Amino acid sequence: MSFSPEWLALREPADHAARSTDLMARLARHFAGRDRINVVDLGCGAGSNLRGTFAALPDVQDWRLVDYDPALLAAARARLAAWADEAHADGDRLLLRKDGKALSVAFHQADLTRDLATALPESADLVTAAALFDLVSPTWIDGFVAHLARRRLPLYTVLTYDGTERWDPPHPADAAMLAAFHAHQATDKGFGPAAGPKATRAMAEAFAAAGYDVARAPSPWELGPAFADLARELVTGFAGAVRETGRVPEADIAGWLAARRTRVTCHVGHEDLFAVPR
Repeated sequence: MSFSPEWLALREPADHAARSTDLMARLARHFAGRDRINVVDLGCGAGSNLRGTFAALPDVQDWRLVDYDPALLAAARARLAAWADEAHADGDRLLLRKDGKALSVAFHQADLTRDLATALPESADLVTAAALFDLVSPTWIDGFVAHLARRRLPLYTVLTYDGTERWDPPHPADAAMLAAFHAHQATDKGFGPAAGPKATRAMAEAFAAAGYDVARAPSPWELGPAFADLARELVTGFAGAVRETGRVPEADIAGWLAARRTRVTCHVGHEDLFAVPR
């Protein structure tokens, strides 16, 4: 499954604002004292997760950005170069300096349904991802956790959808719309029937059973006036997903859309997770 660079750019400020500062601090403490780190970012999109995470990591960072979509990998390269204080190419790698940190970034195209092992080089110290695991299946999560556990690799992941949405003001169709959206969330996104809002709990249980310490924290979007454009796009996409299920009458969807396009303040729940081998 892929997303447009425009949608990813629109959501990036909300994503960064939503991250749990407590879990970011845990991440920083875990790697404190190290001079260098190798990070693999799965489902990297346009590079937002690197931009949101780099400040918590050591001063010298080697990143491998992994995505199935070559257009997103190209967007990540362009946006990272524009974001950095300094940027230049070294072969296929992008060498960056940002806020006193040195980052070397490689870009790797892979299908995570079958190429997970090749996506994670032996040099990796940390695996990370953002807004990914609600799209994959519980079976895929079990295999992923088992793979990381065999190598004793930690995982830091952010912004996994937790199933909670609250709109202000409420609308009579809210409950039916949310139930239909959750049904859509459970459909196959390329990894088998998706875990959806159950993903973080599934990961936490699998990591705990594999001998990891697991920390979880909420990271909700709070979409007020400052995020009006994102909220409008969210409303449109949400209604489109509901329409695909056929579970809500079209008249109800249209009424909900009309109400939400005029006032779209909302809370969308996510969770962050940091899992470290004991």
